[in-house]
Amino acid sequence: MSYLNTLEEAVSVIRANANWRGISEEAVARMRLQNRFRTGLDVAKYTAAIMRQDMAAYDQDSGKYTQSLGCWHGFIGQQKLISIKKHFGSTDRRYLYLSGWMVAALRSEFGPLPDQSMHEKTSVPALVEELYTFLRQADARELGMIFREIDKARERGDAAHERWLLDSVDNYQTHIVPIIADIDAGFGNAEATYLLAKKMIEAGACALQIENQVSDEKQCGHQDGKVTVPHEDFVAKIRACRYAFLELGVDNGIIVARTDSLGAGLTKQIAFSAEEGDIGDLYNSFLDCEEVANRELSNGDVLIARGSKILRPKRLRSNLFRFREGTGADRCVLDCVTALQNGADLLWIETEKPHIQQIASMVDRIRQVIPNAKLVYNNSPSFNWTLNFRQQVFDAWLSQDKDVASYDRTKLMSADYDSSELALEADEKIRTFQRDSAASAGIFHHLITLPTYHTAALSTDNLAKEYFGEQGMLGYVANVQRRQIRQGIACVKHQNMAGSDLGDDHKEYFAGEAALTAGGIQNTMNQFVA
Repeated sequence: MSYLNTLEEAVSVIRANANWRGISEEAVARMRLQNRFRTGLDVAKYTAAIMRQDMAAYDQDSGKYTQSLGCWHGFIGQQKLISIKKHFGSTDRRYLYLSGWMVAALRSEFGPLPDQSMHEKTSVPALVEELYTFLRQADARELGMIFREIDKARERGDAAHERWLLDSVDNYQTHIVPIIADIDAGFGNAEATYLLAKKMIEAGACALQIENQVSDEKQCGHQDGKVTVPHEDFVAKIRACRYAFLELGVDNGIIVARTDSLGAGLTKQIAFSAEEGDIGDLYNSFLDCEEVANRELSNGDVLIARGSKILRPKRLRSNLFRFREGTGADRCVLDCVTALQNGADLLWIETEKPHIQQIASMVDRIRQVIPNAKLVYNNSPSFNWTLNFRQQVFDAWLSQDKDVASYDRTKLMSADYDSSELALEADEKIRTFQRDSAASAGIFHHLITLPTYHTAALSTDNLAKEYFGEQGMLGYVANVQRRQIRQGIACVKHQNMAGSDLGDDHKEYFAGEAALTAGGIQNTMNQFVA
């Protein structure tokens, strides 16, 4: 948005109303520039276009993968984007992730809950809205600081610097980035999924991640007891999400279809099959069954016919049916192909470990049917990355007849190994995991679901240990404030970050010279200028 064009628009509106005394055209122009996104739908349309461009770029160059971190509060998301702009100068290919796990654990009115879709469904769109509220405020704050510099340049008569600042406004990169938002298993049937999807899109979400678990049996992807649904049930929810996008005019919205089949050994229902070889028949072909004759029937038996055989699926007292062991990868591949053929845009395969070859083995099979299939992958804190990669290196060395006598595979997590050749090689594989898996396993987007949950716990533990111990106030000053100042952390000026300077600008717009502002010489935030 052009500064001068926006100013001209404001001038034409205000000067047409002679009784709007005291309204500054430039103040109006600045406020409009500081609030570029009027609604959540504006955000969703803008960010969906970004994701589509990034997906196309990745198809041409796998080095252009994207990343995000899960954030459980608007402030956390805001600080993440401010940090990215500070360190890298651009937010390109960097998103936000909204984790259902963190909503359940941190944002439910019931208090901390497990990741089982027991939290209020409205808390998910509420967090989307909160994240974008904080990102909008980051835009307003940063642009406000530029506007103040423009005023100072004018006061000095420095026209060249003023032009440079005006150009920086015209080319300003917003903190608004795509959010991939977790809708779990839809919190009910397809209608419930559609209603919740609309709320999330209206709040600003351009990408919805939905999983193929049974909604009322939903489990965290890294826990046991997961139960999947037949493909037709899941496809109905994918369609529900697409209808929500289309109804709201976000025609390029993104659906991320997640399969939990690799770790899910149970299904709640036998799929409907109209003919041999259809999708329902394929789903049922993975059931753990035994062939039966009429005389072997028991009361309440459920039977299915496959070809010339009559089969009895093995059923638990919970009324759940088992899949055959070892079929998880085959079911994942079928899930993914079916989802992409029915309107999904990206895939998510929930795995039990970060292993590039395992992921690639499934993606290669999917790409035999859909060549441009792409993954969103959970670089999960549920994985013990150190142990997993040290064991991968150990196993590789063992297969290469390399001497591993000095290592105990079961104890590779020990700090005693931290400086060893094996540990250093493992760390290098961890460092390049995202790049390598983007190139060889089709991973377009890498995310960490719960990083800020863990960083909050770690930093709070460190502060509590120091502040309440012998270090006292030095525990805060040396390890928090001093480091913030020296690292240029914006929120060291917490009044500014919370909007005090923006409020002062508005006071001056509204009251002119009568405004009582907070940013005078007595404001202690002035101590942080240097």
